[in-house]
Amino acid sequence: MESMILKAIDLGLTKICFTEHQDYGYPENKENFDFLVDLPSYKSELLSLKDKYNDRIKILFGAEIGLMPTTYDKCRDFARSDDFDFIIGSTHIVDQMDPYEPIYFETYPGKKGLLRYLEVILQNVKVYHDYCVYGHLDYAVRYCPDKNYQFIYQDYADLIEEILKTIIEDGKGIEVNTGGYKYGLGYPNPHPDILKRYLELGGEILTIGSDGHCPEHMAYDFPKLRELLTSLGFRFYTVFQNQSPEFIEL
Repeated sequence: MESMILKAIDLGLTKICFTEHQDYGYPENKENFDFLVDLPSYKSELLSLKDKYNDRIKILFGAEIGLMPTTYDKCRDFARSDDFDFIIGSTHIVDQMDPYEPIYFETYPGKKGLLRYLEVILQNVKVYHDYCVYGHLDYAVRYCPDKNYQFIYQDYADLIEEILKTIIEDGKGIEVNTGGYKYGLGYPNPHPDILKRYLELGGEILTIGSDGHCPEHMAYDFPKLRELLTSLGFRFYTVFQNQSPEFIEL
């Protein structure tokens, strides 16, 4: 964590929020990851570093909760178990498969992979409410092995619009994530067409993240993202503290 903070300071960032993963029910995998955070240890370390660097950068306390229809109660209890500044709700697992793993697109080839992924997101946002923004709405496209696959908004328009309207009506927002640039997509997650439609529907809450799991990915391609967002018509991004949004000019 300290190396991430030092990198953020080196980049001139004034705020950073850690959002450690909490994914209940993550399926068995060859790396034996369980994606469950040791919350007391995480918070203790964060508070120590927050005190150490309080005159150089503001450090916020967050979590990224992986949502599945079978784990809503556990996720809700976790979200309410501590005084998080910020909570990202995300979908990493669909039908007991992570799109990161080859089996997912073997099961749902090409555009079917994102279609099924979005169906589960819609189910999640209709039922689950303990989050601030929904993360990387089209995460699955990062890992589609079909080199001819291209995201076309109209292929998913009805489903995406229902997701966005549900999020907006619930008073929540979405994350725009530069991980898409890192993975060579040429655009962030979600795709600019999704971002544009979110704004057209009245979406205002937009947080910016880099999916930076290591210091070299901290604030990855943020200048490129600012240019894209302003070209789409966004004027503000959002930072959460005590789960309350602050709007900051891009």
